[in-house]
Amino acid sequence: MRRTALVQITVALMLSLAAGVLIFRWMEARTAQAPALDGPQGQVMVAVAAQALPRGERLGAEHLRLVPFLAQSVPQGAFHDAAALAGRMTATDIGPGEPVTEARLLGAETAAGGVSTLIAPGMRAVAVKGNMVMGLSGFVRPGNRVDVLVTVDIQREGRDVPFTKTVLENIKVLATGADLEVSGGDGELAPVDIYTLELSPAESEKLAFAATKGTLNFALRNPDEGTGLTTPGVQASDILDSLRAPARASAAAPRPRPAAEVELITGSSRQVLRFANAQVN
Repeated sequence: MRRTALVQITVALMLSLAAGVLIFRWMEARTAQAPALDGPQGQVMVAVAAQALPRGERLGAEHLRLVPFLAQSVPQGAFHDAAALAGRMTATDIGPGEPVTEARLLGAETAAGGVSTLIAPGMRAVAVKGNMVMGLSGFVRPGNRVDVLVTVDIQREGRDVPFTKTVLENIKVLATGADLEVSGGDGELAPVDIYTLELSPAESEKLAFAATKGTLNFALRNPDEGTGLTTPGVQASDILDSLRAPARASAAAPRPRPAAEVELITGSSRQVLRFANAQVN
């Protein structure tokens, strides 16, 4: 009996020792497969945005900085040298401190920048002339959202009637600038404000027609406000009816007619009948 117990204990010890060796070798193999970490404490330098970078920004040294990342947390397509990003264009907005990766840049062959890189797929950029009133004295800036109003003459009862209507809503302003054109008969140059808007093809047609046939105005709006604006438009009579006093009563209320009395005599009996508000012919 003692001998059997000794054999069982010996076998158990050998199995435990074998299991320990196998676990040790497995852990050793896993450690060997782990990637080696570079730099102090396993860190590598990654290029990130030094400031908020809008879509279409041409990168320069002032836009980037290098920060340490753990080697295993470096995003795919990251850059380790800021000089390699010089002249590249951003394809999306990049926040401060976010890594600049290949997926967030335009192709390296893209040399031209400007407004064309800001246009969303399927949209168009259309420019219209304006003035300080139309641009709200400079408050309309790139990135703002505006509604577009147009005032045109429409035919009503055989005559031209001025009519104002909101024709486009929640339109993004891509760029603002100034051009010079000849003003007056003396040949002097006068500044003309130019506003470039991002529109769908159908909206582009509306804006081109409105700018050609009427007078445009912008209404600056809150960017968080939703769409779905509907207005009937206004003409001169609608404006003149504004804040009008209520009309007075045209005539006094009719006075009630007096009651009529009829005396009814039947034989030796007499009876007086009264009819309220009755008319006796």
